[in-house]
Amino acid sequence: MLERGHTTRRILPIIFLIISFSLQTATASQSARDYEQALAHFEKVLKDPQKKNLRHHWMACVNEFQSILTREPTGPWADDALFMMGRVYAMLYEFSSSRYDRQEAVDSLSRLLRRFPESPHRREAEETMVRLQQQDRADAGKEKPARDTGAPGQQSLAEVKAIRFWSSPTYARVVIYTESEVPYSHRLLEQDGSSRLVLDCRDARIGSGLKPFVPVEGDLLSDARAVQARPDTVRIMMDVKSIDHFKVFSLPDPFRIVIDVRSVPVKTASKKRFDGEASKPVPKLSRGALARQLSLGVRKIVIDPGHGGQDFGATGYLKGVFEKNVTLEVARRLAKTIRERLGCEAILTREDDRFLSLEERTALANKVGADLFISIHTNAHNKMASHGIETYFLNLAVDEEAILVASRENAASARNMSDLKGILKDLMTQAKQDESGRLAAHVQDALVRGLTARYGKVKDKGVKQAPFYVLLGAGMPCILVEVAFITNPGECRRLNTAAYQDALCDAIVSGIEAYMGEIREPAITQATAGRGG
Repeated sequence: MLERGHTTRRILPIIFLIISFSLQTATASQSARDYEQALAHFEKVLKDPQKKNLRHHWMACVNEFQSILTREPTGPWADDALFMMGRVYAMLYEFSSSRYDRQEAVDSLSRLLRRFPESPHRREAEETMVRLQQQDRADAGKEKPARDTGAPGQQSLAEVKAIRFWSSPTYARVVIYTESEVPYSHRLLEQDGSSRLVLDCRDARIGSGLKPFVPVEGDLLSDARAVQARPDTVRIMMDVKSIDHFKVFSLPDPFRIVIDVRSVPVKTASKKRFDGEASKPVPKLSRGALARQLSLGVRKIVIDPGHGGQDFGATGYLKGVFEKNVTLEVARRLAKTIRERLGCEAILTREDDRFLSLEERTALANKVGADLFISIHTNAHNKMASHGIETYFLNLAVDEEAILVASRENAASARNMSDLKGILKDLMTQAKQDESGRLAAHVQDALVRGLTARYGKVKDKGVKQAPFYVLLGAGMPCILVEVAFITNPGECRRLNTAAYQDALCDAIVSGIEAYMGEIREPAITQATAGRGG
């Protein structure tokens, strides 16, 4: 027994080394593929006269290169991504004549020269910077015309109204609320061993109620400071205590900018360039392989009752029935069932009828270190005959019906959701996406089987994917369950009975239980095999 244990202790480090190397290689190969896609996207923008005249197409390219740099800040494609960010901004400046774009180009290229002095892009970066500096001198003294005819250019500027944050030792979410949609950019400044995260909101001014200094609790950021950096630009600066990677994205209606900062060890990839052999795609891990290899468990589950407060959600077929009330009651019962059957900690994002923003719900799950995030909703359709159950995980929608559901739950247009491709590509790791998909499959299957056994044939609308804002930035497997159609006469009546709500909760917990058993199984099998030896 002692010898077998000694052998296991020697083998385990080797196993984890192999897993670590595989993940590093997979990340590096993914960066190579993402870089080629980002480059192809940029070339398409250059060839399309209509896209070249719209700023958001240029910024989408910047964000794609930024995501590569964020994922592997010292990886083999980091200097390429930095160079392309500088190049995109430099070319955008030729169209916009904006000093802001010129400064962003200079900042990106300066970082390239400072951090990667041996980069093959060095010469072209230096030449570009010289050209930009010459243009700067040529434009000196020239002022951009005011955008309005009101008092001192202030009336057309959107107010930055508030800065809020949620944080834990390894996670922080900062949200900047603005009066209306504004263009913005971000960068991480590194100098003399210290770092600062900077977000610039253009066409904006500091609102009268904005606190210029917001202390941020936790171990990642020290505070957030807002200043009027230029007459038309509000700059938010956050001093960094500890940071490994961060994401920045925006949400509409109302417009706000979300910054997610995490402190998770990032594996540094090899500096060696990929040759033809090394750049071949790495075989994907089998279903649940990552969770299985690491023997991940589920101890804490956050349940999110959709809507609340002034956000009533969908209106039911029966008078006085609203989605916000139904989801809260189901969530309460679900939390109780989880505690009793699984012995897990269950936390509600809201305990009563109050309004919570979509980003606040996910931030709470990240802050408490949840292992799973489950958002409860009811479906709706203008055709009262529509019925059934469906479960979603975060990804781009692949059918029109999923787009309509996401549009309703997001309270946003399908056009806004179509802009999420770059965001999702940056936020969703393949492993987390796979885990969310498997959790959704288990829950959907359990719901259909469990409810059919009690209520007869239930329409199985399947597992689907869509870009739900409430799931954006979740650091754990996350799903959204549409438990029934509140606009259907029969399903609306069922939803208002304790028996049906209990049946829903029993089925959802059975799905969670099946998922937990699947990721626990390899560890149990391995332990049994060890005893058998």
